[in-house]
This record gives sequence, structure tokens and C-alpha cells, in this order.
Amino acid sequence: MIKPIAIHLPQFHPFQENDEWWGKGFTEWTNVTKAKPLFEGHYQPHLPSDLGFYDLRLEEARLAQEALAKEYGIFGFCYYHYWFNGKRLMNEPVDRKLENPKENLPFMLCWANENWTRAWDGKDKEVLIEQKYNLEDDAAHIRYLLANVFNDPRYIRVEKKIFFAIYRPANFPDLEKTINLWKEIARDEFQEEFFLAYITHSTFNDNENTKLFDVAIDFQPNYNLKLDVKIPNYKERVERKFFGKRTFLFDNRVITYKDFSQKAFDNQTFDKGIFPGITPMWDNSARRTENALVIDGSTPELYGTWLENIINRYRMIESDEKYVFINAWNEWAEGNHLEPCQKWGRRYLEVTKEKFDNQ
Repeated sequence: MIKPIAIHLPQFHPFQENDEWWGKGFTEWTNVTKAKPLFEGHYQPHLPSDLGFYDLRLEEARLAQEALAKEYGIFGFCYYHYWFNGKRLMNEPVDRKLENPKENLPFMLCWANENWTRAWDGKDKEVLIEQKYNLEDDAAHIRYLLANVFNDPRYIRVEKKIFFAIYRPANFPDLEKTINLWKEIARDEFQEEFFLAYITHSTFNDNENTKLFDVAIDFQPNYNLKLDVKIPNYKERVERKFFGKRTFLFDNRVITYKDFSQKAFDNQTFDKGIFPGITPMWDNSARRTENALVIDGSTPELYGTWLENIINRYRMIESDEKYVFINAWNEWAEGNHLEPCQKWGRRYLEVTKEKFDNQ
């Protein structure tokens, strides 16, 4: 049985650091609601329907998310986890879930080990909070998670081992030392073992250190696909209709979901060493004022075709534990969500359930 896990952004609530960096009361909804179409037919803004503009500090909001996920066959959430040398960010939703037995959807963590920057691009410019590495902090980090999160009965395990993912493994100065330390602490102090995953990125895929992990998680969209397809005359239309001259929006990339999904599937790997990924739609122009990637023209039917192709290929692989990672449940500012929106309603959830039910 192939199980879908949806990647979850626990950002939709105010917290002190965002107030300081972006203005009082900032949440991801701030970016979402100010988005505008960049060209004729461009789907922006992406606005929620069924769940509304929720605040994830509220039990009602988190329970509503879980109820919707269960209704449409989502096995669990993979929450992004943020740790900066003992400082946690965007932790409130998961912390409150851990205290609430009513929130019983299975979950796991992916450590988003990147600098936070004003550009929202993970590069070392205008750094708001830096990701620093040392073994002392590695030990403190994993002890915290083992004692407070991984021991939760709702936490997802693979082969009875703790399923933990790393977003940017190439960023570690000595990844092997870190992983060996984690395994030693888990084994000697907690009598636990890890099932470690890394998120696929071009900077790491051919690295010898991939052998340190049990599995890769295929992250979609794959930015490294060479796609020449763009909406015809996109640059000229944007300039003429909205600005009349060249602007920073000239550098945005627009490709079509139909072409992207087909090429992405053609380049996906199917074996025991990787959990496949898919994105229902993608458009991060709400978050980025330049160098956005707009995958235009997604429909539930096109998404369903890609998902069905993945399931048909993946079910031929002999493995006791199979997962497909859907990116994402609620990345609204990246135009990337299974949660119902005002344009499509629940259609993406309905297609997801249909395809997994028919596997």
C-alpha cells in the first residue's frame, strides 16, 4: 500500500521574529493576499475557501486540517522544523499538537536547515537568522527531539525506526560526524534507531554522503529540469500590459504545468531508495518579487495524470514501506496547496483520494 504524506508549513500564525523582520502581525497570509496576476490568465491570488485564513495557534484550525486530510486519504503530515542553535521558530503548531491527543493524524519532521533571509531564497544575503553548525549543538538538537517529539506515539516510523528528514544535507560541514553522533545518542541514551531521509537537491544528489541516509525524498518541483517551454511572448506581454518598460519581473520564469509534469515524471527515479514526490501546482510570485517560478495552467486533471503515473510505476517496486510526498498541503504563498481554494474547491483533494484508492 502506497501512503501519501503531505508537506506542511506551520507558519500561519504571528510570532515575535516575524513581527520584527516583516512588521507587526505578519504571517504567510500577508504575502498571499497581496499577490496580483502578472499576465492575462495568471491564477493569482490563491485564496483559501473551506478553511479560511486560519491561525494555527488555534486547536479548531489544526483539527479542521487533520479532519480534511483524513477525509481524503492523506496518511500524515511532514512538518517543516526550524532549529537555529537551540532557537526554534514556527514551532507553536507542532508544540500544541504534541499536547493535544485529539490531533491524532500521524506526523514527522523535516529539518529545514537553511539561513532565513529577507529574500526568501535560502542564499546568504540579508540574513535574518543564520544556520550555524557544531557537534555540541547537533547533540543538543537531537536530544531535544528524541525526548520531546520522536517519542510521541503519533510520530511516523519506518521499519519501527524514527523517520526524520534533512532538507539541505549539503550544508553540513561534516555530515558523517553529525549523523554518527545522532545515531550514537539515539541508540545509547534512548534505545532508538533512525530511518534518515534527505530531500533531493542538485548540490547533494551525487555526493558520497548520500550513503549515510536510508532513503531520498524526491522534492517537486525539480528546479533542475531543462525546460524551454514558456508562455509565448510572456516577457513582452508583462512589460506592455503592466509596465510599458523592462522591470524586475522580466526575470520571472513561466512554464506550463502540462509540460513540466510530463518531463518531471520522465526524470523521476523509482526504486527502494527513493520516495517519489509530486506538486499539485506551483507559483511563488506571491512570495518573491523577482526570479519567481510560475508553473502555469495546473488543473486537477493534469495533476491526477501525473499522480496516477507515479502510482502505477511505484507500485511495481518491491518494498514493505512506500510513501509519496505531496508538496504541499498548505504552501499558499508558493501557489502550492492541497487545501481547498476559491478557484478549485476540493478538486485536488478529490483527485488525490481517487488515485490512491485505485492503486
